[in-house]
Parts: sequence; C-alpha cells; structure tokens
Amino acid sequence: MSKRDYYEVLGVSQDATNDEIKKAYRKLARQYHPDANKDDQNAAEKFKEVSEAYSVLSDSEKRESYDRFGHAATDGQFNGFGGFGGFGGTDFGGGGINDIFDMFFGGSGRQRRGPEQGADLRVDVELTFEDAAFGLEKDIKVPRTEECSTCGGSGAAPGTSKKNCDQCRGSGQMQYAQSTPFGRIVQTRTCDRCRGTGTIIEKPCSTCRGAGRVRRTRSIKVKIPAGVDNGARLRLASEGEPGIRGGPRGDLFVFIHVQPHSIFKRDGNHVVVDAEINMAQAAMGDEIMVPTIDGEAKLRVPEGTQSGTILRMRGKGIPDVRGYGRGDQYVQVRVLTPTRLTDKQRELLEEFALIEGQKSQGDDKGFFKKVRDAFMG
Repeated sequence: MSKRDYYEVLGVSQDATNDEIKKAYRKLARQYHPDANKDDQNAAEKFKEVSEAYSVLSDSEKRESYDRFGHAATDGQFNGFGGFGGFGGTDFGGGGINDIFDMFFGGSGRQRRGPEQGADLRVDVELTFEDAAFGLEKDIKVPRTEECSTCGGSGAAPGTSKKNCDQCRGSGQMQYAQSTPFGRIVQTRTCDRCRGTGTIIEKPCSTCRGAGRVRRTRSIKVKIPAGVDNGARLRLASEGEPGIRGGPRGDLFVFIHVQPHSIFKRDGNHVVVDAEINMAQAAMGDEIMVPTIDGEAKLRVPEGTQSGTILRMRGKGIPDVRGYGRGDQYVQVRVLTPTRLTDKQRELLEEFALIEGQKSQGDDKGFFKKVRDAFMG
C-alpha cells in the first residue's frame, strides 16, 4: 500500500525538533480523533496515519532508521538492519507452524535473501478546476531514499570496501547446536555481527553512516492528463523507495484533489452552470453569453423558457480522461422576477395583465416590444 512521507503527514520539516513533532501530533490527533469526527468516515484512517508517523518520528532510533531507509525500515524489509522488529529474535507471528519446525529441527531460517521490491510512496496533489479539466505537467517534491553519492551505495568510505563477515563466512546465518530430551537440535539464526547481510564495513561512509542510502527530496515531473477527476490516482512506476538486495524500486502514487469552482459544477464529464435572465428574455427568447471552461459562449434561449429549464451546450464539458471526446455543458436557467418596478415597468405589466385577462386574440407584438425595451433598457 502506498504511504505518505511521515514528515509530510505531521506537517513538519526533516530537521524538526522532538517538541515540534509532539506539538504537530497533538494538534492533528485532536483534529482527526474518531470520537470528535463520528460523521467523517476518513477521520479514523487519518488518525491512524498521524499516529503511525508519530510513533516512528518520536523514537530516536526509529527516526534514524527511517531517515536512512525510508518506509523500507518501517515495513521490516531490512532483516535486523534498520528494521524495528529487533535483532536475532524468533518471531512466531507470521510463519505459524513452519517457524516452530524451523526452530526445533534446524530449518533454513527462512530468511529472505533474494531481491525485494521497494516500498510504494504516496503524494497528494491539489489542482484547480481548470487544471484538472485540461491537464498539465507539474513538478512535485517527493521525499524518498536515494543511493549515497559519496560511496556509490556501498556504505563503505571512499577508497575502502566491504568484506565478508568472518563470523558467518558471508552466509548471514549462524547455526547453534543444543542438546534436548528429543536429541541434538540445530537452530539457524541471523548472524549478530553482520545482522544477516553477510558483509561488514570496517570504515563506514561519513555521509550515509554505512547505510549506502540517504534521504533526499527529489523533484519529479508528472504529466496529469486532461479530464482527471477528484480522487483519481496516478501511478508512476519505479519512482518509490529503492529495492532491497538489488530489487526494483517501488511505485509512486499521486492522489488528485480538485478544488471546487465558484461557478462550475462537475457531473462526470459534464459541466453544470446557472444563468440568470429577466422576464422579457424568458417570454420572447434571446441570445445570451454564458461562461464555459473555454471562455464565454453564446446560448440561444427559446421563447417561453421557464425558470429551472436546463439548456444543453454540446461539447462544452470536460475532456474524457481516456481521450473519448468531451462532455456537454448544461445551463440551468433562472428567471429573475423584478422586486422594484419603475413606473413604466409597472404600467406595462398592468397592461399585460389586462390583456391576459381579456384573452385578447389580437397581435400584441408591439406590446412585447415595449416590455423588452422597459426591462432590458
């Protein structure tokens, strides 16, 4: 699962003090506590994310490992070397009966010695309504683990190199024999000198302190496609944390958050907007200018349009994110009823009411022209 950078989660810098981390955590914990957000289904997840970030950054050892290895340390991908599960212990939490047999009957230790993919990362990006509609290229800052440029990732100081562990002879494992009522039992454990790596560094690199990796903030250019919607997730392959023992990098997931617009509302690939007209325009029809995401455009209002009528403008909506054309714009018409009438307007409306009452069959186009002139100037 993709994760956000812990410093980003708490809203602090990488050189934040313990007091600053604690203060940020308390503020966010109060904000997202489930008891205070019973109607917010996302509050519990946010509270969990904040608590997880604080549990790592508030502990000096865990924070140091996280700064060196990123989420790979918290996910336990380093077998005893920077992970938070401790060194050399036997854990029955995940392997079940196989771990018990390994312990008593010698097994291989079941250590993961092959390449492993790095952890995925998450970045949240906020877009305007227009940027989401038309797409753009955006530079985003991604805190992640990078290969140390000083030692080239070896962890050894320049001019030196790693050497095989003389205790385990490069295997990363040690076997211990023990006499029991069941007979002689051989148990395999992680080498406590090299921490299971099979190599030791006599003179660590001063930059990465022997880790071969450092935490850096990398600027990555992301192409956001036209038509992307709120809540969409983009995947950037191999832009996450580095792999273990030569494994591939994880992925970077970009979560999109679109700001609401003051005029436009989105419905799928369609855009909805309101337009106001007066009584004369509604009765006799007119051609008006309405806003679209491309700029203002003309819209024909038919005669006799009622308030609440929805008119369609083809092809004026959001581009389809898969490239299948564009949606439409729907204009909801609101007919404004005047609240303060001039003497001329009142006179004309009274005349109109009189004509309606008499159900006149004559040609009253001249009258409607007077109404148009009175209400539209």
